[in-house]
Amino acid sequence: MTSAAELTIDGVPLKQRLKRTELRQKLKALGLVLPLFIFIIFSFVMPIGTLLMNSFVDPGIRNLLPATVEALVEWDGKDLPPESAFAAFVADIKINQQNGTVPLLGKRLNYEISGIRSKIQNAAKKIEKLDQPPFKSAVIAMEPMLANTSTWVIIQRGHSIFTPNYLLNALDLKLDEAGQVVAMPEDRAIYKSIYLRTLLISLTVTLATLVLGYPVAWLLANLPTRTANLLLIFVLLPFWTSLLVRTTAWFVLLQDNGAMNEFLIALGVTNEPLKLIFSRFGTIVAMTHIQLPFTLLPIYSVMKTISPSYMRAARSLGAGPTYAFVKVYMPQTLPGIAAGCLLTFILCLGYYITPALVGGPTDQMVSGVIADAMNRDLNWGKASALGAILLGATIILYLVYDRLVGIDNVKLG
Repeated sequence: MTSAAELTIDGVPLKQRLKRTELRQKLKALGLVLPLFIFIIFSFVMPIGTLLMNSFVDPGIRNLLPATVEALVEWDGKDLPPESAFAAFVADIKINQQNGTVPLLGKRLNYEISGIRSKIQNAAKKIEKLDQPPFKSAVIAMEPMLANTSTWVIIQRGHSIFTPNYLLNALDLKLDEAGQVVAMPEDRAIYKSIYLRTLLISLTVTLATLVLGYPVAWLLANLPTRTANLLLIFVLLPFWTSLLVRTTAWFVLLQDNGAMNEFLIALGVTNEPLKLIFSRFGTIVAMTHIQLPFTLLPIYSVMKTISPSYMRAARSLGAGPTYAFVKVYMPQTLPGIAAGCLLTFILCLGYYITPALVGGPTDQMVSGVIADAMNRDLNWGKASALGAILLGATIILYLVYDRLVGIDNVKLG
């Protein structure tokens, strides 16, 4: 029987009342967090999930040529398909011609068979008039590309909505007729160089921001508060200006008749304008200016927590200024360096506007190729595959970086 000491003033058992109170607090906390959770689901998780799914899911061929892919299920892929497959192909083409979806079919096949788009559209107009068999010889006569076994192998693979082609193409690979993964021809293998260029530019910008930002962060951390706050305002100025405006400003400064070239000519450094715009130099300079606060601020926040007594103690024990700085002060700033450099590097991987405006054709990064795939080619599978690979590379680099120089693994001294 419950004693009086275990009951609340209104006669409810104390444990029961506590459980109710805890439940109300949890529900209240859940209610406060729920809007943000829903926002993250719809604005972050679902888009990334859709991107990952579009990189290997494509029902295009199966939806546009349903009878054809069904007729090719039992085909061995060695010789040309039987007459029944060609008859199904003719029926599907007629339906697509009526629905106006032949251009969609040509575009989808063109992702894997270069040059077939216009040929499929031209052949569809002729196939529409076919009424009597044999269809096989008639279709081949209308379009010789349909006499290639490789064309029908690709159509046969369209029976499954899952395809590795986008991911393979984004890695300069492809499936041959036997279903083996092989390398792309050299004249079509472009993505590996783009990935390497993206990593190289991102790494260069990260190192540049570290070299420029570390001394400024040290200065801000050691100046009087009033002076440091004033200088910090100038550091934060880029955050108050649009990214597009900052990039456009560099476009004006770096052009052939811009302020930078005129200044160099006035100093006698050069007699003619240097190629600063539409170059790797312009891309790195503009990105370094934009990313500098992202590297500087984490380093500054760590430096502010370092007591000056450490340096004084090192100096009192006989260490010189440089030795004390390198052995005592700098190791304590490694968490800020790791956080700032990692943030800058990851942000640089996704840059699009700056390389597009101030960079040349050989300075475009992965994000620019993704934008072209979406806006110009309307190839969402290709864009999703490139984005998925970039996301995977970012995660891997983050894990490796955190493993080697992660904040939790930094050892002071």
